[in-house]
Amino acid sequence: MNSSELARRAGVTVRALRHYHQVGVLDEPPRTSNGYRQYGVHDLIRVLRIRRLAALGIALEDMPNLLDEHGSDAPAMLDRLDAELEAQIERLTAQRALIAQLRGLPTTPDLPPELAAFMGTLSGHLSPELEQMDRDQTVLLAHLVGEQGMPHLVGYYEQLSDPEIVPQLVAITAEFHQLGDRTSDGAFDAFIDRFVATFAQVVESLRADAPELDLTDAAGLFDEYSASVLNPVQQRAMAIVGERLDASPLGEAPEVTPT
Repeated sequence: MNSSELARRAGVTVRALRHYHQVGVLDEPPRTSNGYRQYGVHDLIRVLRIRRLAALGIALEDMPNLLDEHGSDAPAMLDRLDAELEAQIERLTAQRALIAQLRGLPTTPDLPPELAAFMGTLSGHLSPELEQMDRDQTVLLAHLVGEQGMPHLVGYYEQLSDPEIVPQLVAITAEFHQLGDRTSDGAFDAFIDRFVATFAQVVESLRADAPELDLTDAAGLFDEYSASVLNPVQQRAMAIVGERLDASPLGEAPEVTPT
């Protein structure tokens, strides 16, 4: 039988047969005078065995010992496969639990699940552009603090989600995004004062137990982000706020833009 006939009878593709030849699990058969491969029933049996092993999750490179040495390595290989599948089931179970958790939250699934519950706080109070900025900064900040800093970051967002803080946060955010070339010096200074007064207590309470984190690249990344989305007056306001607060909620982390 030729390649197409063997592939049809074995339930594989001709491309799969070529791959079996390349990795060495199926020997190249003799060719006819016109150059076509000519397979026999033993080749069909070999391919059927390969399919069966592949269905168990055995990699092609691990098959020769099972195919050519009467399965002498089978017990150890099956033990390994079983352990791998058990670990995979655990990962999938955890993934399903996470999906179920995210379904009940008023936010997008691209956010860290630990913070997703707090991201709906300002929903409906901000424009789509500002909500996107909020998500962007949250994703970046969560990545920078890592698992070690996540509990502290959760505490920060938890405090910002306090019903007494939210109206002030919404007002500060609206005022911040109106800063521009037409903002007077008096209005600018008043904004700085209100911002610091609003967040100083949150910053102070979180600074006391802030973990030591390696955030060497954080300031540069947030500066780059701010430069891409904020006008010069807003960037200057954030720089002054950072100096006034003397530190961010995460110790040496950059000041996060109010959104």
